[in-house]
Amino acid sequence: MNSPIEIEYLKQKTKAAFTLIELLVVIAIIAVLAGLLIPAATSALNTAKRTTAKNQVVTIAGAVSAYEADYGRLPSNGISTNFTPDLVNILCTSNDAVNNPRGIIYLEATSWKNGKGGTNANGFCDPFNSTNPYIVVMDTTYSNMLSNLPSQSAVGGAITYTNIIPKDVGIWTIWTNGTKTYLIDSWD
Repeated sequence: MNSPIEIEYLKQKTKAAFTLIELLVVIAIIAVLAGLLIPAATSALNTAKRTTAKNQVVTIAGAVSAYEADYGRLPSNGISTNFTPDLVNILCTSNDAVNNPRGIIYLEATSWKNGKGGTNANGFCDPFNSTNPYIVVMDTTYSNMLSNLPSQSAVGGAITYTNIIPKDVGIWTIWTNGTKTYLIDSWD
C-alpha cells in the first residue's frame, strides 16, 4: 500500500505532465502562427529590397552627376545602357586612369548580395537578381530632357515607355514579383 506522501507525489507527477492532445493543440497553434508570419515576413523583405533599390538608383544618379561636375562630361556615350562593369570601373574604383584620372570614387559599391544589390561580372545589379543590372540613360546633348523612359500609372501595373523628364541622368530597374511589376526609378 502506498503511503500518503507517495500518493501525493504521484498526483503531482501526473498533474505536471502534458497529454498527447495538449501537445498536439500546442503544435497546431504554433503551425497556424507560423503560417500567418511567413507572408508578413516575405512582404517585409520585398519592401526592404524595393527601398534599397530606390536608394541605389538615387545614389547612382548623384554619382553620375558628381562625375559630370568634376570632369565636365558624362561617364558614358549617353545611350540607354546597363550599368556595365566599365561604368562600375569608372564610378566605383580608382583604377581607370583614362576615364577617371584623379582616381575619385564616386560610388561605394560592394559585391552583390541578395537583398542588398551591388557589383558583379554583370555590372551594378539591383537587390532582386544578380543578373539584372540597373539601366542608365544620360543626356549627352545637354538638352536637359530624357525621353523614352519607363513610366507606371499604378504600382504593380503595366510599364509604358513614353515618359519625358527634365533631367540629365535617369536610372531605373524593373522588378516583377508574381503578377505585379514594379518600376523603381531615380526621377520620382
